[in-house]
Amino acid sequence: MILSVVIPCYNEEKTIEQIVKNLEQLDLGRIEKQLIIVDDGSGEQTISLLKKIEQRHLVVYLKENKGKGFALRKGFKHVSGDIVIIQDADLEYDVNDYTSLIKPIVEGRADVVYGSRFLTNNKENEFSKGVKLLTKITNLLYGTKLTDEATCYKVFRSDILKDLDLRCERFEFCPEVTAKISKKNIQIKEIPINYNPRTRDEGKKIKFKDGIEALWTLVKYRFL
Repeated sequence: MILSVVIPCYNEEKTIEQIVKNLEQLDLGRIEKQLIIVDDGSGEQTISLLKKIEQRHLVVYLKENKGKGFALRKGFKHVSGDIVIIQDADLEYDVNDYTSLIKPIVEGRADVVYGSRFLTNNKENEFSKGVKLLTKITNLLYGTKLTDEATCYKVFRSDILKDLDLRCERFEFCPEVTAKISKKNIQIKEIPINYNPRTRDEGKKIKFKDGIEALWTLVKYRFL
């Protein structure tokens, strides 16, 4: 069995080498790892690091910054694994959670798994209240029982992910994929994960307008 790890990357020269190293050192037993890094129009510092990484892993380069959703969609085209997980290029999330995240899918108990930051005692940041509000709206619109709709750690059976016809460009990937999964009546299983949030000053890229776009995406796909 192969786990495809899709990593969108935009100007993450401070962390991209470390996250790749962490993934390389991660032992998943008999499960092989395929790393797919999609550079979303980064500057020279990040590119120079990715040129070294591409000797070991697949790196896809976009000529200009298009957004996380666009980068993920490009990465999904190169997936060869049975399972797909989304991995940010920073160090907010702990790759040691992979074992518990993929286990329900490996054992055939789930088709989609989300890692929830709010099922454990993680530190919260300036975006937490907005995430919780969007999650409540998701549950109201789609009848789900999620605690963390906007988590990075989303895990899918690859055949399900490839069948979703995603259109996202930026951070609306999360609400779009959640909406389309839910409308197919596919249950999303949540697993507690570790989380070490960074601030906007430390490189967090999401903005208020992304929250508005996420809300619109949830409403739009509910009635399409």
